[in-house]
Order: sequence, then structure tokens, then C-alpha cells
Amino acid sequence: MLEAAILRARAPRHLLFLCVQNSARSQLAEGVARFLAPPGVTVSSAGSSPAFVRPQAIQVLEEIGIDASGHRSKSIDEIDAGSVEAVVTLCAEEVCPVFLGNALRLHWALPDPARAAGDEAARLDAFRAVRDELFRRLKLVFG
Repeated sequence: MLEAAILRARAPRHLLFLCVQNSARSQLAEGVARFLAPPGVTVSSAGSSPAFVRPQAIQVLEEIGIDASGHRSKSIDEIDAGSVEAVVTLCAEEVCPVFLGNALRLHWALPDPARAAGDEAARLDAFRAVRDELFRRLKLVFG
């Protein structure tokens, strides 16, 4: 994947993941990236309309040994834009937030698992699918 190769080559010291609510995709990305990133790399996530961290995101990260129980939904305004070296937006169905800082910008259009239809098992599978795709991509960045 080209974007992962670009991130790997740039080796950002602060990587930010953005989506609208900072409740699912960006939280999953933050958890996986923190797990895989080498020491000294700061990983953040935020949203343009922060809400709450979806319990399914915490659960599917826990399934692979990542503790996200302390994560909280954050506004993009809480991020020090000057320290961010790379931004990955994760929106697919909605309008992604805009990052005004001077950073490399990449877009990974991933479906919002919080919008998945079906029963709880089906929704959890949607969270797992996004988690696994993020893990695959971020393994290329940090692996």
C-alpha cells in the first residue's frame, strides 16, 4: 500500500488519526499504532465532533492485547498542530475533518463500524474488520 510506504519513509514523530466523532476508526487506529510504534513516536487521535469511545472499539482492541480503556474522545482543537508530522483521515461515508497544521496528509477511507447493521455480533465483526485492516496497514508503517 502506497500510503503506508510513504508514512514508513517519512517516519513521523507525531502521527494523528482523524475522523468525525473520534469514537471508532480513529480510536482503533490510535490503539493499534501505539501498540506497533517504536519508542519516541507520539500517536494521537481526534475528531471534528467528538462524542465518546465506542465500547466495541475498546473490546476488539482488548481481544488482541491492546488496552484502550483509558482512551477518550478528543476534539481536533486539543491537538498541538505544530507537533503533528503526519495526519491520516479515516472517513468514508461522511465529510472528513480538515487539519490546518503543516503536516503530511493521507486518507484511508474505511467504513464506519459504528454504522454497521445487524445484531451485536455483526457489529463487532465490523469493528474487527476495521481493526484488522488498520493493523495490516500500520504493520507496514512500523513493522
